Amino acid sequence: MTDIIIKTPARAGLLGNPSDGFFGKTISIPIRNFHAEIKLSKSDRIKILPGPSDHIDFGTLEEMINDIKIHGYYGGFRLIKAALKQFYDYIKINNITVPEINFKIQYTSNIPRQVGLAGSSAIITSTIKALSKFYEINIEMPIMANYVLWAESKELGISAGLQDRVVQVYNEPVFMDFNEKTMKKNSYGIYKSINPDLFPSLYLAYQVDLTHKDIAHNDVRIRWERGDKNIREIMSKIGNNAQEGYDSLMQGNLEKFNSLINKNFDLRSSIYPITEKNLRMIKLARSIGATSKFPGSGGAIIGTFKNEKMYENLIEKFKEIGCNVVKIQI
Repeated sequence: MTDIIIKTPARAGLLGNPSDGFFGKTISIPIRNFHAEIKLSKSDRIKILPGPSDHIDFGTLEEMINDIKIHGYYGGFRLIKAALKQFYDYIKINNITVPEINFKIQYTSNIPRQVGLAGSSAIITSTIKALSKFYEINIEMPIMANYVLWAESKELGISAGLQDRVVQVYNEPVFMDFNEKTMKKNSYGIYKSINPDLFPSLYLAYQVDLTHKDIAHNDVRIRWERGDKNIREIMSKIGNNAQEGYDSLMQGNLEKFNSLINKNFDLRSSIYPITEKNLRMIKLARSIGATSKFPGSGGAIIGTFKNEKMYENLIEKFKEIGCNVVKIQI
């Protein structure tokens, strides 16, 4: 049996995030500039080989501390183990018998860390896809996205929504409707693939000097569950913003679509705390004439630009504040 190699791209929430965790709607896209890769091959025993964030050998104590600052206390081992556990649950629940053959598995990733590009779920998605191919099991994509989510939420206790996992499983731009009725009935939303050619020119700017961070504390979830009128109203508007964006793409109205990117961030910032560094990135892009919002939880921004001159200006200005800029390959 030849090696199985599965690549899963980074992803960006383009519109509607973070309403995916609140029965909202989103548009999410793959970012093919970066990916996580799983290599799986037949073996006498099940072996998880260390990846780039699983260093266990250091020259000095200071070197180890610096590694902790970048990667935290956890590497890729736990992500792969969680994916294996969820795959095992899937075959048991569905009474699927797999052949008694073992494997070794290893990951690599060039997805920038700590900037909200779904690097962890890319590793898990690649792992479950590789296992499915190895054992010749077909898992429907909406179902697979759930198992990727559960690997993080149930196994690792990571707070996460479905958006990242859906776009990475589908491996293409997706409009997602997570309305409460459908979610309670199916445990997944309504997913519509989008032609990549419909999107305007997109850029990603991300901080390159980030160390392992904690998510800024906010009480949005608690307030939403308590029925806070303002939180529920704003979250509904964020979801509707994605619906407007989808309709605009279908109609070819890119001017309207671009305006909704800025609107998404402005709505989000009315209920979520924004750090000074993240806000500076948003304002800098807009001062140049580009649109801007978060693709995830911060540390990076995504938006549209009008022409090459504006793109070159983005590169130059963001370099001054320690950020890289790339044209997004959807």
